[in-house]
Amino acid sequence: MKILITTEWYSPVINGVVTSIVNLKKELQKLGHEVRVLTLSNEAKSYIQNDITYISSLGVGKIYPGARVTLFKNYKYLQQIMDWRPDVIHSQCEFSTFRIAKHLEKCLQIPIIHTYHTVYEDYTHYFSPNQKWGKAMVAIFSRKVLRNAAYVIAPTEKVSKLLQSYGVKQPIKVIPTGIDLSCYQKSDAEKQRIHIRKQLNIPLDHRLLIFVGRLAKEKNLEEVFTYFSKIERENMSLLVVGDGPQRASLERYARKLNIENNVIFTGMISPEEIPSYYQSADVFVSSSNSETQGLTYIEALASGLPALCRKDPCLESVVEDGVNGWLFENFNEFKCYIERILLDQNSYNTLSANASKKAYDEYSSVAFAKNIENIYYEAISLYHQSKKDIVYINQSGINQ
Repeated sequence: MKILITTEWYSPVINGVVTSIVNLKKELQKLGHEVRVLTLSNEAKSYIQNDITYISSLGVGKIYPGARVTLFKNYKYLQQIMDWRPDVIHSQCEFSTFRIAKHLEKCLQIPIIHTYHTVYEDYTHYFSPNQKWGKAMVAIFSRKVLRNAAYVIAPTEKVSKLLQSYGVKQPIKVIPTGIDLSCYQKSDAEKQRIHIRKQLNIPLDHRLLIFVGRLAKEKNLEEVFTYFSKIERENMSLLVVGDGPQRASLERYARKLNIENNVIFTGMISPEEIPSYYQSADVFVSSSNSETQGLTYIEALASGLPALCRKDPCLESVVEDGVNGWLFENFNEFKCYIERILLDQNSYNTLSANASKKAYDEYSSVAFAKNIENIYYEAISLYHQSKKDIVYINQSGINQ
């Protein structure tokens, strides 16, 4: 099968969507499929590099940090894709590259499968001063975009229910995003733990909490900082791995709370190095409620880290209370659960083992790719059957 994946972002950009696409592409190729990616260039020129087509684009960071759009007029690069003749398009974003996907779908008469990665309700502060109107706009926008898809893939049941509440009529399949977890369990984990801590001047005897992700408003890191400032932290540190538009304000907030000596900001870290940072820590923490699935949660679990996260429907099947971590709703729960995780070593070891087992059993990239492959075959079959039915109905009408 020939598969075209369209996306606003791709390597070297680092985010959950890109991680998902990279892993899917790799696993689909292992299954014997031809896979190409169409994405936006980070400059005003188009080019092809290996099996990736980069389309010229412009930055529109005022709308959303890192956002880009294309006013694409040069169809030479699209013609090369059409000459390749993909069997299916798997769209990963709802904006410029989705418009291109619709153009290709019309020209090639092939189905679009779309993965709905982002809960835009949690991002309305970027484009609407009124939250109610912002959510209404998201619902209208989502319905309009997704009516062009043969199938919609939701990474969690939470997202599936949200799309149904928007009035989306397309078939929705819940398929948790798969991750290549092989790099999160290393034989030299203890060596990496010591190396990272020495590099960042974190005492080896400190219990280390870690957050990994984009430093943006929707991640709600202020809550983690506030709660961290209220607990006994004499032998505890918080490691913040990542970068983003809120970094400077978070650094100021840490100073305001007098926790700057216990909070370490790493800035942007390359994907290859991320596993070592997980292995340097003891507990994964997050207060985000803007996740669709939260790939960093699964990476942390695969690294053997119990998770302590704000309660959210999308995490209920990922983090199980008392099994591989805890979900909190307020400070008292945060404080209670961090003590349960860290005060008893035997309990910690059990949580850690359960965390790793669940990640590998349920969220591997191999299982993900096979589930997606089945959707492709089903969508292609139904799409072409529907076209035959339309032709038959039209011919019947003419004959009558």
